[in-house]
Amino acid sequence: MKSSFAFAGIVLFAALATGCATRQAAPAPQYSQAGYGTQYGVVQNIETIRAQSQTSGGGAIVGGVVGGLLGHQVDHGARKDLATGAGVVAGALIGNEIEKNNRGVRDIYRVTVEVERGGLRSFDYASLSDLRVGDRVRIENNQLYRW
Repeated sequence: MKSSFAFAGIVLFAALATGCATRQAAPAPQYSQAGYGTQYGVVQNIETIRAQSQTSGGGAIVGGVVGGLLGHQVDHGARKDLATGAGVVAGALIGNEIEKNNRGVRDIYRVTVEVERGGLRSFDYASLSDLRVGDRVRIENNQLYRW
């Protein structure tokens, strides 16, 4: 009975800890939006950046459960508890990596704009519309519009 509670606690910990393992797909813009309002500028650079997709945590949960079940089959007593815990952790890590590899990498576009009042601002987009280097743009609500 005691080992069942320990196993359930380990599985719950692994499930909650997987939420910390996710990554954002695209970084936020480099500069704060506070007080900018509408700005105008010129596109200075457009670069393609490879970013890994965000994992949902499902792979880590399934991997943790499978690893815990496999580890639970080992011996008995303290060794069984240790093997169960190690199986949960190893399974969660492996499951998260498998999910990450299945989702693959994707390209994002970082558009750098020189603002008329000075300074550079960067914006990340999943797809690039009709923006080109040298285009005049209007910046409203953290979005670029050709102007």
